[in-house]
Amino acid sequence: MRTSIAARRFRASDKLQSYASNEVQRLKKYFDNIIDCDIILSYQKENKTCEILLKVYGTVLKATEQTDDFYKSINLTVDKLEQQVKKYKAKLRKH
Repeated sequence: MRTSIAARRFRASDKLQSYASNEVQRLKKYFDNIIDCDIILSYQKENKTCEILLKVYGTVLKATEQTDDFYKSINLTVDKLEQQVKKYKAKLRKH
């Protein structure tokens, strides 16, 4: 899985980038066929937003979360994607 990280309106530290990358890697245990992952971190005053786009065969899964802390935003976004990946995998098994 290729992972790219983009930071908008701020410069993301190496620690934050590696944390986001490691959190997204845990999605691989639910579904192996993830092709590409785009992580977009945005900063606006007190709101810190994390948006993750997962490209899998046949579709794109997207989740966004906005909190006051980047680490919390990343965790909540990955949790949302975890549910989406499980649902997508179950849908594939039915067909």
